[in-house]
Amino acid sequence: MLNPVCDAFEARLRAALPPHVIKAAEPRYLEEPRGRYEVKSGLMALPENVAQVAQIVRLANAARVGIVPYGGGTGLVGGQVAPDGPAPLIVSLERMNAIRAVYEQENVLIAEAGVILADVQAAAEAVERLFPLSLASEGTARIGGNLASNAGGVNVLRYGNARDLCLGLEAVLPDGTIWNGLSRLRKDNTGYDLRNLLIGAEGSLGIITAASLKLSPRPAGEGTAFIVVQDPEAAISLLSAARAQLGDGISAFELIHRQGLDFMSECLPDIRLPFAQNPEWCVLIEVGLARGLDPQGALETLFETALDAGWASDGLIAQSAQQRRDFWSVREHIPEANRRIGSVSSHDISVPISAVPEFIARAGEVVARLGPFRVNCFGHLGDGNLHYNIFPDAGKTRADYLQERDIVKSAVHDLVHVLEGSVSAEHGIGRLKTGDLEKYGDPAKLAAMRAIKAALDPNGIMNPGAVLALKS
Repeated sequence: MLNPVCDAFEARLRAALPPHVIKAAEPRYLEEPRGRYEVKSGLMALPENVAQVAQIVRLANAARVGIVPYGGGTGLVGGQVAPDGPAPLIVSLERMNAIRAVYEQENVLIAEAGVILADVQAAAEAVERLFPLSLASEGTARIGGNLASNAGGVNVLRYGNARDLCLGLEAVLPDGTIWNGLSRLRKDNTGYDLRNLLIGAEGSLGIITAASLKLSPRPAGEGTAFIVVQDPEAAISLLSAARAQLGDGISAFELIHRQGLDFMSECLPDIRLPFAQNPEWCVLIEVGLARGLDPQGALETLFETALDAGWASDGLIAQSAQQRRDFWSVREHIPEANRRIGSVSSHDISVPISAVPEFIARAGEVVARLGPFRVNCFGHLGDGNLHYNIFPDAGKTRADYLQERDIVKSAVHDLVHVLEGSVSAEHGIGRLKTGDLEKYGDPAKLAAMRAIKAALDPNGIMNPGAVLALKS
């Protein structure tokens, strides 16, 4: 049974740590971006090194006070806010923001958990390397949170999720023990892989304090294209052709529906859209090729293939670095337009790539039967991850659909489950989807997860209520 933060516990923290480490939480630490979870007040710790994190965790474990690890606060499933249960201690890693080392010849960078993702990218670029994890929130998201949630982003097709970009971790376990696992090795077969256990655990098994990250050579030439496709089936055919022609040269392959572009026309008129008339479906393709290869020529050949096959009807290939940035600006602003419209229910789902067209068709029928909604379907087609978001009919707001939210979510997630997909592709479980995990998760997996949690965190102090629901 957990205890709330109290005056006596706060006094012990202040006695053990420098005075500036413990303070009252500002409002920004008490809510998440979509406004679904909020707490009125809280105490927080802002440690400056791993020894301080360990001391905080030891004291919390002894007092049986819950801890909510906090990164950049950009998570969309409530993993960073705990509105239920005894008041926990918020532990922000933002002051642990050093790039500890860069090993150019090894293509390895060691960063503390509080380093902003964009700063990791910049540190890699400074030595002519690439850290390929790329998200719309990369200017505020922190690498510890990215790893804790196993973030995805637009480059998963080529480089993998955050899990695939990490060689080792430093972390504080629930009893306050420091695990010194900052390995730079590509091969290490010495027992259980604690790194992969902590990555994606959303702070429920420990606090990541630093990471050894994989870097990649920067592509010598990059190219970007928008191609209008007939439908999602044609988009998959084009993806297959792109892989056949360019292999690992395909960095990103994004599917975009007209509704998202229409929302941008409505809410973000200053963003330049690629086509005079918003197409029903289009794809945004990014290629990165080695020296001596021509990315623009490769995209032209790919477009000709798509035209000849009847998959595509129009296309634009970026002619400059600025035009490439403009193309990506369109994709990156879709979530902002969505936010301004206000969704009834948003879904971060994945299905097998070949099942994407079936899912989109059947989901459209399911939603239409539930009522008059607008659907914005977009996402990372190369890895089967779609953001399938449901919006109010024109002239209405999401407040008009409060009773329908859970019905819509269940209908979409039921279909995902039937098609052997996942109801959380890249955002994690947090607190928002604990019920979905219970409903759709494999019983053996859930039992193993509970056993691991009980073994590593017997007092249940680490991010209580995230990933695994609190026991009533």
